[in-house]
Amino acid sequence: MEHLDTNQFENKMNARVRKNKIAKGVFFLATISGLIVLAILLIRVISQSIGWIDWNFLTGRLSTDAEQAGIMGAILGTIWLMLVVVPVTFILGVGTAIYIELYAKKGRVQSFIQTNIANLAGVPSIVYGLLGLTIFVRAMQLGNVVLAGGLTLSLLIMPIVVVSAQEALRSVPQDLSEASYGMGATKWQTIKKIILPAALPGIMTGTILALSRAIGETAPLTALGIPALLIPFPEGLFDTFTALPMQIYYWTLDAVLTEEYAYLAAATIVVLLLLLLLLNSIAIFIRNKFQQRY
Repeated sequence: MEHLDTNQFENKMNARVRKNKIAKGVFFLATISGLIVLAILLIRVISQSIGWIDWNFLTGRLSTDAEQAGIMGAILGTIWLMLVVVPVTFILGVGTAIYIELYAKKGRVQSFIQTNIANLAGVPSIVYGLLGLTIFVRAMQLGNVVLAGGLTLSLLIMPIVVVSAQEALRSVPQDLSEASYGMGATKWQTIKKIILPAALPGIMTGTILALSRAIGETAPLTALGIPALLIPFPEGLFDTFTALPMQIYYWTLDAVLTEEYAYLAAATIVVLLLLLLLLNSIAIFIRNKFQQRY
């Protein structure tokens, strides 16, 4: 009887080991497949951009002549967009997370808000573009200017910032806030001096990663009617603009007629990838720095 039980145990263990190896192989193949596709894409883009990225390309204006075209207008438009998106998203997103986690009473209302915010994070970006077109461009009559584009992108990434900020606030040990209350601090003093500094690494990391998504979005800007024509450099929130993803989109379309535009699009993609890499590096630096402090 004991020998039979031992054999059954060994058979079950061997079956579990085989399943584990199969699952490990499947996940490994999935990872390798994704990396191969990414490597092919990067090699193709970088190879096509060689010889096109220079100082004139980075500082020049848009031109119908592919040899003379530059992306400074798109770079400035992207920077102006972020000047709107960063404060709006951070203030409203983190403020919403603080209210839901630390002020709102637990119940159906709080659960309803939480569920809808989570659902909004999965809404297609083109829907936010149509919303921005309806509210900011037409109802508020802003037109397709920097402010309208920035507010639309803020709506797009707001749910992501709220969810990431909530997770960061939940990760703060409750002992810290209880100790603060025990010392006689008010709720706001505890939030300001104890909870927010401790949660800041997670909040900043989630916010910057969400901004990285906003920088690469094309669909909402397309819905707003953002042009990629020979327009002046934007100098304020109410100026017409274009952005790097829009420029990539239009040059990709034009590549069907003129081959050189494909190389311009590839060069612009490299610039955009470097910008995204810079933002992600900043997120990692901020997270590591503040994790050492708190």
